[in-house]
Amino acid sequence: MSSFYRAHVLVCAGAGCVSSGCKAVEQALRAEVAQQGLDGEVKIIQTGCVGSCDQGPVIVVYPEGTFYRKVRPDDVPEIVEEHLLKGRPVERLLYRDESSEPVVNLEDIGFFKRQRKIVLRNCGVINPEDITEYIARDGYEALGRVLTEMTPEEVIDIVKRSGLRGRGGAGFPTGVKWGFTAKAAGSPKYVVCNADEGDPGAFMDRSVLEGDPHSVIEAMAIAGYAIGSNQGYVYVRAEYPLAIERLSIAIKQAREYGLLGKDIFSTGFDFDLEIRVGAGAFVCGEETALIASIEGRRGMPHPKPPFPANEGLWGKPTLINNVETYANIPPIILNGPEWFAGIGTEKSKGTKVFALAGKINNTGLVEVPMGTTLREIIYEVGGGIPGGRRFKAAQTGGPSGGCIPAEHLDVPMEYDSLVKLGAMMGSGGLIVMDDHTCMVDMARFFLQFTQDESCGKCTPCREGTKVMLDILTRITEGKGREGDVELLEDLARTIKNTALCGLGQTAPNPVLSTIRYFRDEYEAHIREKRCPAGVCQALVKYEIIQDKCRRCGLCQKACPVGAIEEVVAPEEEPVAVGAGATGITGTAVTAGAAATAGAARTKRKPLAINQEKCLKCGVCMRECRFQAITRV
Repeated sequence: MSSFYRAHVLVCAGAGCVSSGCKAVEQALRAEVAQQGLDGEVKIIQTGCVGSCDQGPVIVVYPEGTFYRKVRPDDVPEIVEEHLLKGRPVERLLYRDESSEPVVNLEDIGFFKRQRKIVLRNCGVINPEDITEYIARDGYEALGRVLTEMTPEEVIDIVKRSGLRGRGGAGFPTGVKWGFTAKAAGSPKYVVCNADEGDPGAFMDRSVLEGDPHSVIEAMAIAGYAIGSNQGYVYVRAEYPLAIERLSIAIKQAREYGLLGKDIFSTGFDFDLEIRVGAGAFVCGEETALIASIEGRRGMPHPKPPFPANEGLWGKPTLINNVETYANIPPIILNGPEWFAGIGTEKSKGTKVFALAGKINNTGLVEVPMGTTLREIIYEVGGGIPGGRRFKAAQTGGPSGGCIPAEHLDVPMEYDSLVKLGAMMGSGGLIVMDDHTCMVDMARFFLQFTQDESCGKCTPCREGTKVMLDILTRITEGKGREGDVELLEDLARTIKNTALCGLGQTAPNPVLSTIRYFRDEYEAHIREKRCPAGVCQALVKYEIIQDKCRRCGLCQKACPVGAIEEVVAPEEEPVAVGAGATGITGTAVTAGAAATAGAARTKRKPLAINQEKCLKCGVCMRECRFQAITRV
């Protein structure tokens, strides 16, 4: 087989594309390429996540960089015949931008061309299960340079000067943490990678482990050399089976190549890694709870100090960073701290990976320089809000973060700016909401998550979040009372000031930020018994707009309880029949009753919704073709 290929076909095999059927596409490609006699000219490579999660299965054909989306096995023969044999792109499978014109090259798609990839530099480009592909892209060169040319102190100084801050949430300076651990008394020392990514809608760390696991392995070895450690652990949640599988393969390959284990690069430095699989408790993302879980104990946090840098795993000095933080290390070593510090803002250096989800046209994984505005991320990278709807807010930092309203769309996405707005960077979850989102219900959702995930160790978190959740639930059910908002604020402040760990201290953030920016929605729920977004079912009412109604009867047929009835004149005798109907004493009668009551009726009468019967299921609104039913 030729070592030179005229075309490379990259098949995205991140978790999103795997779930949408990329394996079947890959098999079909290999079979079709072989059948056409192209297996010596076309190389098919499975990669990690390309980033555009809503477009899968995705394949990219190089050297052209042609991006094909939503590919099915049935599409493969046409791609091979037209593109790989004849050199003509298959237009119907190309991405289309706002102008509905097909975009051939991946780099011309707004979602990709506005990104700057450092952490995701190899994701979607290399085969994560082939170490030679990582090495071909300067992989392990940074480790070799560190071990043969630098002292541990010099490595820590480079990380400090780069300005890299921890990407797991609080944004603590990474080099400072490394320095603390290096100076701590005690031996052995440990290096830990926190891959227990549990925020709803977040998948940054998972995608790096699936698409570029060697970058984390290399960085952890560099960290081990810098702080004086010979053993590392990667703590991954069990819900990430593909990440665990690829990380396991990568560790095995690194050992076989002498890049893990004894006497790495013949320098006398020993370092090895093990994987620890967590059971999925959100609280284990907190570093002291994570340590307890690795040790085989129940994942519960303990007060700090002592900090893990001094007393961590098995009571020994321990360095803990998350996946994204480590993935930045090799490029910093290779390109220099000034290069990295030149990206981003004065106090937030480098890039940040966001998991873009919610009411957004382009969902997926994006990496942009720190300081990029929220508006740029949503409208230039994310492609705006579906259906031309109005942007309402974005939740950053997951259940520990806060919401950013439309009035602050131009906020630079950096640590300090977000904190001033009552939000936080967090690990990078970014959930976009449109004007159909109820902010009270959103706050209730995130608080329910943190309340469920509370370990129960401290009273403020265990009991306080439960009381807050009960109040929010009452409000969304139309049972809110005057003073509830003030009570929520008081409870939130108490929990923030007294909870034991970061989970409890940040749990009230979504509630506080929504009250801060959307207090009027809380008041509408409590005082008017109305949900402005029409989301809270107990507060929703459906009505028929008579000027728009064509009286076609589709809504009547769809209603499961016969709540949509004809309005008749007062002198007519009312009759109500049909699904779920029990008869009423007002002036409404179902269409079926009208048909049997008199053949003289030749014209349909106006329709109305019987609010006493209505289940508020919304079926009538979905079935109406003329937008004649409104939710109030």
